Amino acid sequence: MNDTVGGVTRRAFIKTGAALGGGIVAAGMPLSQAIWAAQGRVLKVRSPVEISTLDPAWYLITGVDVMNCIYSKLTRYKSGTDWGWELEAAEKIEQVDPTHIRFRLKKGIKFTGGHGELTSKDVKFSFERVIKFNKPNPDWGPLDHVEIEDDYTGVIVLKAPFVPLWNIALPFGVGHIVSEHAVMAATKDGGNFGTKPPAFSGPYVLADWQLNQYMLLTRNPDWSGPKPGYDEIRIIPIGDEKAAERAYQAGDIDFTGISLDSLANFKSNPPADTKLEVKPSLRSIWIGMNMDHPKLKDINVRKAIQWAINVPQILDAAYAGQAAVATGAISPGIVGHREKALVPPEGDLEKAKEFLEKAGVSDLTLTIDCLNDTAYSTIAQTVQAQLSQIGIRLEVNVQDSGSFWTLGIESEGDRWKELQLTVMYFNSLPDPHYSTSWFVQDQVGIWNWERFRSQRFDELSAKGSTVSDPNERAKIYRELQDLMEDSGAYRFLTPGADPFMYRTTQTQAATRADGRPLYLDFKPV
Repeated sequence: MNDTVGGVTRRAFIKTGAALGGGIVAAGMPLSQAIWAAQGRVLKVRSPVEISTLDPAWYLITGVDVMNCIYSKLTRYKSGTDWGWELEAAEKIEQVDPTHIRFRLKKGIKFTGGHGELTSKDVKFSFERVIKFNKPNPDWGPLDHVEIEDDYTGVIVLKAPFVPLWNIALPFGVGHIVSEHAVMAATKDGGNFGTKPPAFSGPYVLADWQLNQYMLLTRNPDWSGPKPGYDEIRIIPIGDEKAAERAYQAGDIDFTGISLDSLANFKSNPPADTKLEVKPSLRSIWIGMNMDHPKLKDINVRKAIQWAINVPQILDAAYAGQAAVATGAISPGIVGHREKALVPPEGDLEKAKEFLEKAGVSDLTLTIDCLNDTAYSTIAQTVQAQLSQIGIRLEVNVQDSGSFWTLGIESEGDRWKELQLTVMYFNSLPDPHYSTSWFVQDQVGIWNWERFRSQRFDELSAKGSTVSDPNERAKIYRELQDLMEDSGAYRFLTPGADPFMYRTTQTQAATRADGRPLYLDFKPV
């Protein structure tokens, strides 16, 4: 959730993390070996944020795009238009019973730097360190431990059934396997290694990293699996989508996501040698309200704000009408998606005024914080205009990434106490558990910035991850979204969409069903 740890750093970029000191060289490899392929086939892509960690236990969603290239997982997402997974480091994996999953590793996967072969011992270390250092951990849920049967076989043991494991934990961030020997040598206690991976096991290694300029991946000479398409992948951080579009048109990058308000123009007038695709997004964008702030404690004030917000007007302004109206926190196509929200998209100004009268509030001034991004600042400004129609003055605070993503986190200071309204977004995964687990009471002060508390919500959230029947699961997750909206703390805006473009003279792009790039599947032209 945009990016936190396997529980605390995922909703998005938080802060730069360990200092990079100008650049780093592939772990355990001499520089000459790390850059041997620099003159070969090169793929240039854009990252929407500067990656701040490459430790799977503390992953951010954007960082996973790189982790997919430099580490191995038991399974991985398939590319294409449908959600699915396939084997990666596992030769076989099976659900023995609701709480036991047996895997058998492929032989011959090596870690760089002389750290040996990837074994079931490394799987155990990797998965268990996530729950050791990051509790609660929504990705792994009730993971208890991993039993080792031999060097290549093990059993994942759960305390309770956990259906999301197959769609979230194994093929994504916390599923990446690191070398126990290398991590223990680098950190002593097996803790966070941040931006300095001590060993690699994927088709690529991290050869160089110049902060705010580029990240360079080159082929891993120790890799014995299928050969990747490119000798080098150069990842360039460009935060603003408009800037990324200009960089693409200038030839600086070959693949990028584009803004929704540019979509219509690119459809009618695409750049030369370019393919444009649009895939349904797993993103959720909403206006959140801090229920603990004195000005927002009264539910009537929050309800007034909900009903004063006209969602289609916001989407017209921010996304040129190219984004669909959200019905909740769960995107279309995912179990539990609601057909409609409790508050109609257009709202109702008269009803909003009635709620404000019930609260006995007048001359109200509030703040709204948002990222320094064209779309999010437009959303904030549009909400500002809409709330003025019911007599609420709204001050807009535009924040850079490092500042914004610490606003509601108690461990980062006391700014959460002053937080009022926020333009929030969250990149989800293809299971409703991931879309809702951030709003339990244990996440207050971490990623539950609305400080929403509901015992019923917590109970249903725990139940939903154990139910395998899709119809029963859908009922649970629809009620969870009802509880969120009925609190008055959420005004759901849009799931967005994921348009992207790539240069057909350079690459055949490959993405997940939501448009997220899978660089290992990109093919040179």
